[in-house]
Amino acid sequence: MNEAGLNELERRLARDLSCLCYPPENWVVPRRRGNEPVSDAVIVGGGMCGMVAWFALQRAGIRNIRILDRSPEGLEGPWLTYARMETLRSPKQLVGPASSQPSLTFQAWYRAQFGDAAWEALDRIPRPMWMDYLRWYRKVLGIPIENGVSLDRVEPEDGLLRLHLSGAADGSILARKLVMATGRDGTGAPAIPAFVEGLDRAFWAHSSDQIDFAALKGRRVAVVGVGASAVDNAAEALEAGAAEVRHLIRRPRMPVVNKLMGIGSYGFTAAYAQMSDEWRWRFMNYSFVTQTPPPRGSTLRVSRHPNAYFHFGKAVASVRQQGQELRIDFADGTSLATDFLILGTGFTVDPLSRTEFGGAADKIQLWRDVYTPPPGEESRELGLFPYLNPDFTFREATPGAAPWLGHVHCFNFGSTVSLGKVSGDIPAVSEGGVWLAREMAATLYKEDIATHWQGLQDYARPELLGDEWTPSDLPQGAEPMEVSR
Repeated sequence: MNEAGLNELERRLARDLSCLCYPPENWVVPRRRGNEPVSDAVIVGGGMCGMVAWFALQRAGIRNIRILDRSPEGLEGPWLTYARMETLRSPKQLVGPASSQPSLTFQAWYRAQFGDAAWEALDRIPRPMWMDYLRWYRKVLGIPIENGVSLDRVEPEDGLLRLHLSGAADGSILARKLVMATGRDGTGAPAIPAFVEGLDRAFWAHSSDQIDFAALKGRRVAVVGVGASAVDNAAEALEAGAAEVRHLIRRPRMPVVNKLMGIGSYGFTAAYAQMSDEWRWRFMNYSFVTQTPPPRGSTLRVSRHPNAYFHFGKAVASVRQQGQELRIDFADGTSLATDFLILGTGFTVDPLSRTEFGGAADKIQLWRDVYTPPPGEESRELGLFPYLNPDFTFREATPGAAPWLGHVHCFNFGSTVSLGKVSGDIPAVSEGGVWLAREMAATLYKEDIATHWQGLQDYARPELLGDEWTPSDLPQGAEPMEVSR
């Protein structure tokens, strides 16, 4: 590792940002409520999306921001907690959160430390190394994440948002805007199928749980699902010495094509939010129905073990405990005995499951409230996504029921159906950050339009001091000039 190279990269980034006049002055009209300060924006989530949002808002001159994360420093996001893949799916050269700054890319960070030859030899980005890069991103930009702080509840208060916090010195704070940069489960929760209801938690876990894989050594493990998280958890169990791991897959065959990757472009990113509801639903539903396959490397990581099995057409009908094992019955009439069950069932998107919004959660407008798909394109899952405004803010299901929701920006996976994959996945997250900052800047300016108008009239700093010219009289007796016709 070349520490000198990294130091030089940091100096180059500082010069680049200075040439771009970063950071700009704060132009937002400051507010206070009595003796209490008011933040212009509070970002909940200090992972990749939260940091991108912070940097974008700073660059837009919105400087009075707080950014909170419930995790300890260095453990923000899923990368060192429940993410268990060996490498990222995204190609190594993607710009990701760099926000158009070449010196802020993973590629520049990697080359500075390990050299060009190592970069050319690198296939995919190792997951722990991506977290190392994000830690550096935080450090080099000086992002003041307040770790160990959770948002418990949001309430409206005289046109502002009262945020009730745990873990902060100030138990509640006031903000004009709230950005929920809370990741994959930020507008929902882990998807827990009904068939595990009532089962002892000692016998099952969701893929997002902290799982003691060492305790699975010599035991039989079944994994529901064949998405990326299911496959990565299966690999962890096998590498920990599980006696067998059986994938229980509802589909009749393995998904093999990542459909959205085939049309990924700046055009799709820019156009998606402007499409009709019909086209947005059609694109996203097709992606969900065809399903994104697990990465090739992750799948090979499982299948190279002789005690790994892929069982297709196995929709789970019920699970029951029999002594110290589980009996799984399938819809096709077959059954399986196992010792431990891992649910690779992903996450729901359901604003009604979020406690931060209290009684206002059921006042959020959802896609099912707005759009009825044609026969053959129905999807309960898509219907539960929030139907967002173009600036990532929530809409009310009933106008006037909770207008303060229009000050909450859903900058997480929940925005996918409304605005596309610009606030969760690596490829377009920087575009999402710029988009968020532009929209919020416009809103903040319009909210204070009278103050800005007064500022225009009051501005009196002269650019000319009066010594730049001398007044002259016209010469006397000059003959008038003839004008030719």
